[in-house]
Amino acid sequence: MILLGTQGGPVIRSYKSSPSASCIVYDDMRYLIDAGYGTSFKLVEANISLASVDYIFITHHHSDHNLDLGPLLYNAWVAGLAKNIQVFAPVGLKSLLDFYWKSNDFDIETRIQDEGRSDIRTLIKPTEYKEGTLLSQHNAKIKALRNIHPPIKESYALKFEMSNKVIVFSGDTAYCPELIEFASGADYLVHEVMYGPGIDKLVSRRPNASKLKASILSHHTLAEDVGRIADQAKVKCLVLNHFVPGDDASLTDDVWKTAVGKNFRGEIVVGKSFLELPL
Repeated sequence: MILLGTQGGPVIRSYKSSPSASCIVYDDMRYLIDAGYGTSFKLVEANISLASVDYIFITHHHSDHNLDLGPLLYNAWVAGLAKNIQVFAPVGLKSLLDFYWKSNDFDIETRIQDEGRSDIRTLIKPTEYKEGTLLSQHNAKIKALRNIHPPIKESYALKFEMSNKVIVFSGDTAYCPELIEFASGADYLVHEVMYGPGIDKLVSRRPNASKLKASILSHHTLAEDVGRIADQAKVKCLVLNHFVPGDDASLTDDVWKTAVGKNFRGEIVVGKSFLELPL
């Protein structure tokens, strides 16, 4: 498993820090989890061919999780995509892709006629999902749990059961007790994390969003509560991800670990771009 983008929020600050994306490579299959802006470049730098991606799972329709979905698929197509890619996302996926194809209709039709390419619109297989089992094949079972992300109702945590390994992604969520059972005994819990004392500073840097603080607090999990979830779920390793705030240089790895470690004494990994975790 490799983390590609671990920044919370959609603001672009640098290439080094980019929004949400992770990739599980298992049994010669590639599962992409979220596609925030910059995912195409991060995959290429991680030596994962865009055309080799088999499945894409979007946790919810916030731009820092889906903005690169269309461009990623398009980039895979022009890079040689010749097989189907299955995309799973909450309701809204089909219209998202339909409008993206429409916005590129001229280029798609030109390349089909001029270059003899297969139609990308037939290669991409979208599925709009709800809570439950999404996929069970290739020695893998993927399940979804609705989390807490007001005002977005269709927002999910995802569990990947890969033979004897279990990886759970919290998605963006407020403190969600249901995750305790969902992530019970997981080898990795990849959980978003918010540092409470840093929120006022973050909001002060966004003068055009008058309700931003209330929004952030409503659908993200304080570091101490992330530790509580991991402790009660008895996970083997807690991987911190989707940092809020994600642009405060004073929030070192030790700060994050200390805050989470108040309630969790197990292994804590502070997520970084291109961090690889063995399966």
